[in-house]
Amino acid sequence: MDAATYIATERLDNGRPFEVRALRPTDETDLLAAVGRSSAQSLYRRFMGAKRDFSEKERDFFLNIDFVNHVALVATVKEAERVFIVAGGRYIVEKPGTAEIAFAVVDDYQGQGIGAVLLRHLATIARQAGLKEFTAEVLPDNTPMLKVFERSGLKVSTKRSADGVHAVLQL
Repeated sequence: MDAATYIATERLDNGRPFEVRALRPTDETDLLAAVGRSSAQSLYRRFMGAKRDFSEKERDFFLNIDFVNHVALVATVKEAERVFIVAGGRYIVEKPGTAEIAFAVVDDYQGQGIGAVLLRHLATIARQAGLKEFTAEVLPDNTPMLKVFERSGLKVSTKRSADGVHAVLQL
């Protein structure tokens, strides 16, 4: 499997189809539009701080993916004959065998199973790349993300601190 050309069709919890695919460098406009459709709270949960705009360096980091040490997938849906990015998930290898994961889902699509699907696809790619675990830093009030981890079928351990929750997911 080539992560850079990864593509799969899935269904939302309500049965509506959506696509999971590798992020492309040409996705910049659509990715920024997804950020624009996300609430301040959702962006805060994803970036652990107030975030609405991105520097050129940040845009480069988010869009220029090597699909070896940095893998990024997006979820797209078709609305009124146009395809929109509604979620994204990525992992970045921290050390051999371990990668940090992060997710963002546009508010109108939260709670419909997209985060869990992205996690499943990222785990498949990671296993084939020889990774053994994912780590994540999650804000303590980000219960939906913690529930995605708990329901993933992966062995999950968490450690809470004043700053947040450190989660380790065994692949």
